[in-house]
This record gives sequence, structure tokens and C-alpha cells, in this order.
Amino acid sequence: MKMPPKEKILEAYSAIADKRIEMNENSAEVHSSDASKTYLVEWDGDTFASSDPATYWQSYPGYPVLAVLLKQGRLPLDEELIQPMAGIPWKKLNDAHKRDYAAAAEEAMKDIENKEAVLKLAEEGNRALETLNLTLKRKLKKK
Repeated sequence: MKMPPKEKILEAYSAIADKRIEMNENSAEVHSSDASKTYLVEWDGDTFASSDPATYWQSYPGYPVLAVLLKQGRLPLDEELIQPMAGIPWKKLNDAHKRDYAAAAEEAMKDIENKEAVLKLAEEGNRALETLNLTLKRKLKKK
């Protein structure tokens, strides 16, 4: 599996802090930061499919997949710690920085009070992601 840009987990934290994820048994709907899009994430064990552009076109887990993995407890999450990540306009920031995710994340994090602790959690999450044996597909075969 190709690893996502390390900043993508921060977008996943915001999705969780904003309560933009609706978890179901084998799928979830994840709403974008500007509410203009809803991404469908589906899974069967360690195989994931998602309609978000990163997962679908770039073949790395986009923030909707990362958010699901966090909610499933497969990546470290401290929901209280990430609460200040609510309300970050990621779509606007990513567009303004022309998909320079590091620059967008730097701007997003500039006023976060517990920034160092959140970034440390993100590092742990990215390390944990490397150990998961995930398969990404464009579509899950329906049983």
C-alpha cells in the first residue's frame, strides 16, 4: 500500500472532531469540510474502497479512509485531544495551497492550542498505518 502524505491524518482528525462521519457495519459516509461532497468508504476486513479522490485515483488511503481506521480503533485516537481540530476548512486550505498539503497543514495548525501533542499523535498514527496490511480497491465486489 502506498502511504498518504503525512498531513492527511490531520484532515481525518478534523472529520472526527466535526462529527462528519456516519459509521455503518461495513461502510461509512464521510462529509467534506465544506459539506459539498460525501465520500463512501466501504471495507471487508483489511480491504478498503472509497470514493474520495486520493484513495480512488492516487491509490493511497485518503482522509475518509484514515478517519474510518481511527474510528475503528485501528489507529491511535484521542478524541478529546483532537477537539481543537474542529472547523478547519481543509478544502479551502488545500485549494489555496495548490495541494501542497504540508503548507495547508501548517496554516491549519497555526492556532491549535495543543499543536505539539496533536502532531505527536499524528506521527504515531502514521507509524501505525505503516504496520497495517491494507488493500485499497476502487470498488468492493458485492457479495
